Amino acid sequence: MPASTSQKSTLPRGYATALASAAILATTAIFIRYLTQTYHIPALVLAFWRDGFAAFTLLAVLGLVRPALLRVKRHHLLYLTVYGLLLAIVNSMWTLSVSLNGAAIATVLVYCSTGFTALLGWWLLKEQLDWAKILAVVLCLGGCVLVSGALDTAAWSANVVGIITGVSSGLGFAVYTLMGRSASQRGLNPWTTVFYTFGLATVFLLFFNLLPGGLLPGAAARPAELLWLGNALAGWGILLALAAGPTLVGYGLYNVSLSLLPSSVVNLIATVEPVFTAAIAYVLLSERLNGIQLGGSLMILAGVAFLRIHEGRLARQVRHRP
Repeated sequence: MPASTSQKSTLPRGYATALASAAILATTAIFIRYLTQTYHIPALVLAFWRDGFAAFTLLAVLGLVRPALLRVKRHHLLYLTVYGLLLAIVNSMWTLSVSLNGAAIATVLVYCSTGFTALLGWWLLKEQLDWAKILAVVLCLGGCVLVSGALDTAAWSANVVGIITGVSSGLGFAVYTLMGRSASQRGLNPWTTVFYTFGLATVFLLFFNLLPGGLLPGAAARPAELLWLGNALAGWGILLALAAGPTLVGYGLYNVSLSLLPSSVVNLIATVEPVFTAAIAYVLLSERLNGIQLGGSLMILAGVAFLRIHEGRLARQVRHRP
């Protein structure tokens, strides 16, 4: 298939898949907020069960539908182990950032991954970094700041350690995105990648929770706390729904979109997630956006729409070249 034809077919599908991923992942905040407020489950304990249930669910589905996707070549195992460790670290750093900075600043700092991904993708994966992509990065980052409420100076009372942790979480998510793109280039199926990374992340998160002395904030203080929910069947059911639904499908579609689009574009589209979260919270929790937050939402949508129009125009120019 000619390159121009391939680009024509994957561009719309890639954008649609990435947007669907952002919309589905946006619902995770609703589930997590309910679990933490209702059951007060420690964050890293929640992350452990979330990743574990997601891996188990995908194991069952692939085992029934596509068992061949559960097998990987031996030379991929080290790569997937590193990828799984990175996912566990990103989850831990994000949790630590929220505990140190608060939700607003943590959100802004993790979305600095947009800039990191654009730069690292240009440097490591030779992805294009033109003026249009830079403008889209600026619009999306600016929109994230407005939507999260980070213009409130009181929110920036975090210490130096908190800021470093938050920026590190953004850098970690950028590297996670690049590794997803690299996994696609290595010929790994996106769902195979998701299964192994979540399975291995579960092992690493178990280790994080079992570290003595409560070394990590939000971890189990003792092994028995891994069963924090006890006989709360409703809590276990919601946790399973979180893992099997938004987590598994959201991350799966995110990895699929990385096989169709450059990593920097996928990460840019992911900045729409706070907009979806705000809309869901409006419907389900009656939370209202103020004028500044609405303006930020429009900035994010404008950045993604502008990039989509720009890349569509470039694709048409390539097709019409003699």
